[in-house]
Amino acid sequence: VQLVESGGGLVQPGGSLRLSCAASGFTFSSYDMNWFRQAPGKERELVASISSGGGSTNYADSVKGRFTISRDNAKRTVYLRMNGLKPEDSAVYYCNARAFILGPRNYWGQGTQVTVSS
Repeated sequence: VQLVESGGGLVQPGGSLRLSCAASGFTFSSYDMNWFRQAPGKERELVASISSGGGSTNYADSVKGRFTISRDNAKRTVYLRMNGLKPEDSAVYYCNARAFILGPRNYWGQGTQVTVSS
């Protein structure tokens, strides 16, 4: 099982980034997908979620209207489009896959750093 994030980097306040998470080793289309983030000294927090079929999404209040989660099951990839970035969005962003298939399944990527600074 692998989840590989990409697309992080340094961006100025107000800028945009698109994170990608490429999945392999499991039945991607059966899993709900999530993006979490963790800033230094803070707990990991859920940023956005998307259901296995892509029909349902949820966002943390802090990113509503600025971030968009999407997925392409044919490409086994989930995305996080981030617009209007703020310094407080700086964190390591993690991709997460969850399902209940013969028991709970929970997989994590290695994370990608997003830094918002002028």
